[in-house]
Amino acid sequence: MRAYWKRSFTALTMLALLGTASLAAEVKTIAILAPEQGNDYGWNQQGVDAAKAAGEKAGVKVLVAEGLGYGDVRPTLRELAGEGANLLIAHASGYNTAAPEIGAELNVPVAIVDMPDAKKAGKVADYTLSGHEGAYLAGRLAAKMSRSGTVGIVVSGEPPSWNSQSAAFAQGAKAEKEGIKILYAVIGPAAYADAAGGKRVTETVIAAGADIIFGQGNGSSFGMLQAVETTKAADGGKVYFIDVIGDKTPINKGFLLSSVLWNLEPVYGAMIADLKADTFGTKNYSIQLADDSVKLLKTPDITDAVWGEIEAIRGDIVSGKLKVEPIWDAAKVHELVNTVK
Repeated sequence: MRAYWKRSFTALTMLALLGTASLAAEVKTIAILAPEQGNDYGWNQQGVDAAKAAGEKAGVKVLVAEGLGYGDVRPTLRELAGEGANLLIAHASGYNTAAPEIGAELNVPVAIVDMPDAKKAGKVADYTLSGHEGAYLAGRLAAKMSRSGTVGIVVSGEPPSWNSQSAAFAQGAKAEKEGIKILYAVIGPAAYADAAGGKRVTETVIAAGADIIFGQGNGSSFGMLQAVETTKAADGGKVYFIDVIGDKTPINKGFLLSSVLWNLEPVYGAMIADLKADTFGTKNYSIQLADDSVKLLKTPDITDAVWGEIEAIRGDIVSGKLKVEPIWDAAKVHELVNTVK
């Protein structure tokens, strides 16, 4: 009898292992949907490039649907699922209603942003990411290098990710220089691709005295950068731009001071691993300074002395000596800044 149960237990164990292996083998294809083209040196490009890199590392095929805009993506979600996608990455906050709906309809797991409470085991995971630790460093850098004592924040909307970085930037600037003035302007409620609006609003912030602009905008950031390149500061000198997510150095004309760089490859890699382990949807995902999934870009306009000071602050954050907590709420951001209408 004991021998029988031993054989039965061994057989059940082998079946469980085979089941796990078959689950892993089922993750053959993932898909990412991006609202703009994956060549913006920012949110869309980072998402597309990171998905491709994570897929290649995991031996998984990656389907890319880009330039979809911010409207109804349900037909595209169905099409990608029909092409065999085992995961649909909805890389825009405007997709976070349609994606779970279609995922449930077709029984395909989905990853969304800006809905951290929406996770559902096996079905939905959120990756509302925050580079707030890097944005805090950017605020310290801006305050160190501002000649006027006034810096600006220009955003293309107020999603949680932008809010957390805006707040951290303001906190960093205030920690670095007492009495610094922080101007804050919103292009529109969802003006992510509005380059013309980005230029117009940034010019207004510069006219109000800012000589360093912290911009968060996807496609609209090209308008912000154009404003910085063509508008003088109040003292007649150069205005600098601090970007987010990507590295615009290839198109920089000497006005890009830094960028809060994001690396989403570990995030998507973790999603694939969780799908294979049947733990997808049991947790959300994050990025941080500690593993370099968030970094601050050094350009030639930052002196080694200043960069050394920034690196020391980074060390304090990584070690836990300095805590930078994310602030997701727009109202709390407004309390930290001077709003420009």
